[in-house]
Amino acid sequence: MRILLIEDEKELANALSVALTKHGILTDHTMHLADAAELTRQHPYDAILLDRRLPDGEGLTLIPKLRRSGTDTPIIVLTARNEPLERVEGLEIGADDYLGKPFLVEELLARLRAVLRRPSNLAEPGIAAGRMTIDPLHLNVTIDSMPLDLPRRELLVLVTLAKRKDKTVLRPTLEAAVYNYEEEIQSNALDAHISRLRKRLLDAGAGVTIHNIRGVGYLLKEE
Repeated sequence: MRILLIEDEKELANALSVALTKHGILTDHTMHLADAAELTRQHPYDAILLDRRLPDGEGLTLIPKLRRSGTDTPIIVLTARNEPLERVEGLEIGADDYLGKPFLVEELLARLRAVLRRPSNLAEPGIAAGRMTIDPLHLNVTIDSMPLDLPRRELLVLVTLAKRKDKTVLRPTLEAAVYNYEEEIQSNALDAHISRLRKRLLDAGAGVTIHNIRGVGYLLKEE
């Protein structure tokens, strides 16, 4: 899962990014509406977390703009402005949920999963490849019903490749799935993740192989 966090409290944003990363959720962060609008054009986010009080305006003004542009990405408003009428205002303007500060990360995770389960944003079904099954929403991997534990970045690589099984996935696509836009990516970092992932899948008897398409990307195939 990749989300956009629009929040001007830096400490909160950093804490949320760290907490969500532990749950396999990649977070891009900005504190400005203008940057947020540009980021949504560049990336297909699974969800957006939106604060109301931002340096360049009222956060709610972004919602109708996104909806008019055809973006149906789930939006959860995160704000200290949590009076009933303010919640109604946020929901009526097009937000999918409204969460008052302070909140527990566990509640935020539950609400994220809830909005992704709604009919217009149904989570993808389980992905089957070889002897492996992946739940892309909860980032669970099993091989013959036995769980396979993977480091977060390797797990994100695997999900991205498995979604496009038998098709070449370009390096920039894989890097975008694994790193947020603020991270500096070392030239061989992706190759190192894939090398370790290959070995884990082989040792576990996953029944899949990852092929290097030299200079282009990678491809996952069933054995």
